[in-house]
Amino acid sequence: MSLNRLVLVINASYEPINICSARRALTLVLKGAAVVEEVSAFAIRTARLTIPLPSVIRLQRYRACRGRTTPSRARELSFGTAAPVNIARLKLPARELTLDHVVPRSRGGGSTWENLVASCCPCNNRKGDRTPQEARMPLTKQPRQIGIHAKHRLLAGDEKTWERYLFAERLSM
Repeated sequence: MSLNRLVLVINASYEPINICSARRALTLVLKGAAVVEEVSAFAIRTARLTIPLPSVIRLQRYRACRGRTTPSRARELSFGTAAPVNIARLKLPARELTLDHVVPRSRGGGSTWENLVASCCPCNNRKGDRTPQEARMPLTKQPRQIGIHAKHRLLAGDEKTWERYLFAERLSM
């Protein structure tokens, strides 16, 4: 469906900060929180209207987000590496994954990229309040933080229109 297409979100300063669904992007534009910078080839058609879907939107107000260190969904973790880091070593769809803390929160583990892995529900429950080593469920790879450029390579989006926003900071250096 067209509303599930991916849209690049850039800050008021034109730096890329997120990727969201076209549905969320349209909501931000209709609320007045963002403006459309680039339009995709897709559109929503109603009986009276044809609404082009955005490919890139820019927030109206600057949003400070330099220190974002927490993935908000298991989906972000699964896009973080070519194969999702998960305890069961299975490649599962993102909708079947949960977030699991390597060092449990009860032991001082934070919700950072380096302490979160994607896990299926049965493995998450089996691990419980233990570390993967204590539960005899060692990780295949250590989780690590990724940048927007790595997300871009792994996600299906309008790569041509995104390129000038994603790689602009590299060109200016």
